[in-house]
Amino acid sequence: MGVDWRIERVRAMKEEALKGGGLDRIAAQHKLGKKTARERVSELLDPGTFVELDMFATHNCPLFGMERKKILGDGVVTGYGKINGRNVYLFSQDFTVFGGSLGDTFANKICKVMDLAVKNGAPLIGLNDSGGARIQEGVVALGGYAEIFFRNVMASGYIPQISAIMGPCAGGAVYSPAMTDFTVMVKRTSHMFITGPEVIKTVTGEEVTFEDLGGAMTHNSRSGVAHLAAEDESECLDYVRRLLSYIPQNNLEEAPRAETNDPVDRMDEELGSIVPEDPNKPYHIRDIIGRVVDDGEFFELMPYWGQNLMIGFARLNGRSTGIVANNPAYLAGCLDIDSSIKGARFVRFCDAFNIPLVVFEDVPGFMPGTAQEYGGIIRNGAKLLYAFCEATVPKLTVILRKAYGGAYDVMCSKHVRADFNFAWPSAEIAVMGPEGAVNIIFKRDIEKAEDPTAKKAELVAEYREKFASPYIAARRGYIDDVIEPMATRPRLISALEACANKREGRPAKKHGNIPL
Repeated sequence: MGVDWRIERVRAMKEEALKGGGLDRIAAQHKLGKKTARERVSELLDPGTFVELDMFATHNCPLFGMERKKILGDGVVTGYGKINGRNVYLFSQDFTVFGGSLGDTFANKICKVMDLAVKNGAPLIGLNDSGGARIQEGVVALGGYAEIFFRNVMASGYIPQISAIMGPCAGGAVYSPAMTDFTVMVKRTSHMFITGPEVIKTVTGEEVTFEDLGGAMTHNSRSGVAHLAAEDESECLDYVRRLLSYIPQNNLEEAPRAETNDPVDRMDEELGSIVPEDPNKPYHIRDIIGRVVDDGEFFELMPYWGQNLMIGFARLNGRSTGIVANNPAYLAGCLDIDSSIKGARFVRFCDAFNIPLVVFEDVPGFMPGTAQEYGGIIRNGAKLLYAFCEATVPKLTVILRKAYGGAYDVMCSKHVRADFNFAWPSAEIAVMGPEGAVNIIFKRDIEKAEDPTAKKAELVAEYREKFASPYIAARRGYIDDVIEPMATRPRLISALEACANKREGRPAKKHGNIPL
């Protein structure tokens, strides 16, 4: 008995849809070092789990000869599948079909899968490779973008949203990735910008290449728009999978716990030798983080921007944890505009999705200078302070060395409701550094001394001992314990377990007004 003709038709139509814009355009995509929309989906998801939706959808535009150019799927692949056994919803823009341009049907397909993600409490992943709005569809295309933007906002803080930029992303199209939680770009083949090089040259006279204007490293190191830069598309998709391994399905769940053979009670005697005796000598905070977290694995985000503050995910006894740490290897670990914005955004994400926060503090203060003041360090520094105050997840802080001035408060002090605050014996907690304080308080005594240099050194040592040691803060309960560096890991794990079921009431209100 033969196959029913209707079944044959379904199979034939699906085969047609799988060809996208045609074999020639697929070959052109491959020549650029880019995968097709479906190849990306297949590599991202667990094998055999993808279920495609709206494969047979086509546009309804009757203008400019478009009625003769209907391609199944209309330039975007949508559906759901699994990553590490957990459900995700996704869309993958197909550059081989109308350059991946967005029209009414294209937008409706994305909106449909976004609604499903929210309704079912699962992460949403967007694989972006689009020339922008479909000019032939005019304002309908613009309306489609706005519908997507609105859904990005409604989903924010409810389900995780991740954008992978795997080709061009221009004009209004950039605002959807900008409102998602994480953006990953591919070096050399992905670009993001509001206006392209030609428009910029016409309007301002500036000449700039696509790569310098909106390439992966531009947005990872200069603008702070992107979180990660991948060497190729496979690494980009791997970054997405790794990100999801630290993140819960939605705001009502906790992140999955991972198995680890790293002992809970592991001590590390070498931790005590990493922070230099000389308070002005730098070191890299990664050397400390790696010795504290499970198996030394720290997934850093935004590694090229605001490098004086490190953020990223790690695990402590298998529990996903958000790490925020001053890095004295850059700008002495000062807080500036970029690092404050970077930290605030990350803290708010962790708080929205029930991920505990661990802070490693070594901060001499806020970056001085007219550029910072004119750039709004007051307003931008307040973003990080606001984020830590607002966060109700478990918050743990370890002061390693310096904790000076207002930056001490900002970096998750007891006063902004950190749950547990520890300090190493090397910690210095004061309004300002001992040398600066002595120059102000004992200015006349130093000037009158027979040997001003020796007198100053004596007073600095006395100030450091009497006023800047961690025991002053510990006596007031601002520090819960002064711990040996080697015991940092077990103490943090113990503290996390102690506040794992934390509940914190806040005043009822629509929302706060973060100093944007």
